[in-house]
Amino acid sequence: MEAVTHFVNDTVEFYKWGLTIADKRVENWPMMSSPLPTLAISCLYLLFLWAGPRYMQDRQPFTLRKTLIVYNFSMVVLNFYIAKELLLGSRAAGYSYLCQPVNYSNDVNEVRIASALWWYYISKGVEFLDTVFFIMRKKFNQVSFLHVYHHCTMFILWWIGIKWVPGGQSFFGATINSSIHVLMYGYYGLAALGPQMQKYLWWKKYLTIIQMIQFHVTIGHAGHSLYTGCPFPAWMQWALIGYAVTFIVLFANFYYHAYRRKPFSAQKGGKPVVNGTSNGHSKVEEVEDNGKKQKKGRAKRE
Repeated sequence: MEAVTHFVNDTVEFYKWGLTIADKRVENWPMMSSPLPTLAISCLYLLFLWAGPRYMQDRQPFTLRKTLIVYNFSMVVLNFYIAKELLLGSRAAGYSYLCQPVNYSNDVNEVRIASALWWYYISKGVEFLDTVFFIMRKKFNQVSFLHVYHHCTMFILWWIGIKWVPGGQSFFGATINSSIHVLMYGYYGLAALGPQMQKYLWWKKYLTIIQMIQFHVTIGHAGHSLYTGCPFPAWMQWALIGYAVTFIVLFANFYYHAYRRKPFSAQKGGKPVVNGTSNGHSKVEEVEDNGKKQKKGRAKRE
């Protein structure tokens, strides 16, 4: 018990020390004065992962077609705004794409970049709705470990990023990721419009390829910064490399099972393996969700 007490006390002291080097510009921004709101939302998310499927178990799935259309295209707009602000702000501030320390000044362009990164962090909390919609639609198979790991960790880790380094090298990964999310949510928004869009959605697997390329670029970028001694916190670069490696492994495993190895269920005429990282549909599901094929009665309306 004494060891636990010492660990808790050391953790509290370390956090207090960390606050002394945190970015003072963001301390009064919404959600940034304390990690508790972020941790509480993340805990509620995990609780819903447990309670949601049990609540829906004996109930008909919701269709949510209109909700998904609005949600997905709203996320397209949000991520486009974030990518645009980061690109224009970094260009105006004269950022280097190879090595850029954090500038904690109140320069208008630096604050613009910090604000865009804050919106990026908020978007990771909004993305918890991906899982909520999966569960309400009883697409439990899509709530994979990759899906949960991605959503839960990104929200927490980006709170840390905004608290201590809302600028500099941080802009690079956020710009790439938000740009990819424009494509990803655009795909799922189009899919939600109905089966008539299927002929335009042949490029789904390339989203996964682009995401894997993103993680390799992230590792290369962070590794270059460490090798050249870029004055950006080294602990964050190492953490980013380790984090990206986990995603490469998980996404490669998904890609292999979804597109390289023919699933056993598909051989039997069942549903193909689908991407568990967002709120999209497989081609089979898109048709089913729009009324052409339903296994167990009619789905609930919105």
